Amino acid sequence: MSLFGAGGLFGAGGLSGWRPSGGGDGVLVPQARLSGPTLWVIAIMVALMVVAAATGLALRRIAATAEADLSGGITVQIIEAQVPARNAQAAAAEQALRGLKGVEFVRAVPQDEVDQLLAPWLGAGMSDSDLVPVPALLDVRLDGAADAGRVSALREALRKVAPAARVDAQASWLDPVFSAVDSLRWLAVTMVGLLGVAMAAAVLLSTRSALGAHRGTIEIVHNLGGTDTQIARIFQRSVGIDAALGGAIGLVLGLLAVVVLGARFAALGAGLVAGGALAPLDWALLALVPVLAALLAMVTARISVLVALRRML
Repeated sequence: MSLFGAGGLFGAGGLSGWRPSGGGDGVLVPQARLSGPTLWVIAIMVALMVVAAATGLALRRIAATAEADLSGGITVQIIEAQVPARNAQAAAAEQALRGLKGVEFVRAVPQDEVDQLLAPWLGAGMSDSDLVPVPALLDVRLDGAADAGRVSALREALRKVAPAARVDAQASWLDPVFSAVDSLRWLAVTMVGLLGVAMAAAVLLSTRSALGAHRGTIEIVHNLGGTDTQIARIFQRSVGIDAALGGAIGLVLGLLAVVVLGARFAALGAGLVAGGALAPLDWALLALVPVLAALLAMVTARISVLVALRRML
């Protein structure tokens, strides 16, 4: 009678359990869950993957928020040493901009705000000094993206009324910042991939070790009619349970780290960091990390066992 018949170790639909048909307490592949290394390696890898994925998602949010805020932003500087001429050109430029099609908003930045911006570098009250001429600033918002063509058209429109005007797209000032943020985002994605590869390698080594430890038992089961697929399913289940438990532990640890780091950055209260708060969809994506990790571990265990059995038996 085969062990793989209706009354044996494996039922007609595949594996029916972990224990021999005799009802004993032994198992075909003994497991030491919670004390074995595989579960805790997976937990650590998942925690790191959650943190890396959260970092990538936050950086994506920061870049998207900053780009949305600055895409239509224009700064007009009236660079003129003589205060009366500077003020006159600033007023003329403001009036001209208000009459242009596609300009949604124009605001002359008060001089005290300009002084506050320059105070860390030039000191207070520099706008009253003749030594360092401080330009007048106009904050302009367009109804669309401030591309090179629209910026050039604004320069041409202001050339007659404000020859000292300098027109710049606000997003262009932050191009190096956006480039750095994008590089960090791709670094986070790469880290997630590398951690996944490292976890798969750990599962591979653990599975190969278990195969070597139970080689004699596997050969007996194979000689009694067990197929490679049925034997691989045992290891797949075992690794799947370890991966599920380790993934749950890693998810909790990773989310705790993300919440703590998020609270620290939120305390800064301003700047680009303010746009990095994770949305509900981002949290849902983080919750998928242990699920994907468990699937990766199970697939790795199954493939490694099948390949090893073909060589072994």
